[in-house]
Amino acid sequence: MNAAEQRPGAPVPGANGSPAPGPNGSHAPGANGSPVPEQPGAPGVPGTPGASGRPGGGGGRPPRRWLRGVIVFLLIAIPAGYLAISAMQSRDGGGEKAQAAKAKGLSAGYPSRVQRRIYDIPVPQHAHKVASYETNSWKVSSLYVQFVTSRDGLDRFLAKLGTRGSALEKGAVTITRDQAKKVGWQVGAAGHDWSGMVIKQKEPQPKLRITVRNDNPDRPKVYVVSTITP
Repeated sequence: MNAAEQRPGAPVPGANGSPAPGPNGSHAPGANGSPVPEQPGAPGVPGTPGASGRPGGGGGRPPRRWLRGVIVFLLIAIPAGYLAISAMQSRDGGGEKAQAAKAKGLSAGYPSRVQRRIYDIPVPQHAHKVASYETNSWKVSSLYVQFVTSRDGLDRFLAKLGTRGSALEKGAVTITRDQAKKVGWQVGAAGHDWSGMVIKQKEPQPKLRITVRNDNPDRPKVYVVSTITP
């Protein structure tokens, strides 16, 4: 028995004494003298994957066009939806303000200086039973004011508006029924002495409807509705 027969699995020398080729034709000996098979994926071996492990050795994943489409759609849809919601909230907010003011009704006391200036209602000093009510919406804003004054106080009030007491039309009730209903005024009720006028001014100046109850000429009660249309 020779040396090859004594060590099973040992390479059998070739005819010229060189190790016999391995299954894939390699002659490189391993650590124990056995041939080392060539590894799949080694560089330079045709038909095997590249070093990156991707077929063809180059290029990443194809671009996701549907993802781009979704992003573009969101960029367009989100701002448009925000604007639409803002517009709806603005309209709803105006209606809510009007309903809140209506629920509150007339508030005792002088309207603020800013309100008097904006709505052009110069309530006389030392007036009595002064009350006001403001309503706002996206279409129109109005200030309702009532007060009791003297005959001279009424004349001064009208003079500041560029008119006079003689311009009041006897028997005229210029405040509409719907306006009076909002604050519970009984203007135009039978059995009272009424007079009134309408002061129209160039926009954006307000339009004033003035109605006066003259049951006591020395203590006239004045009702005013000033309306602004933006």
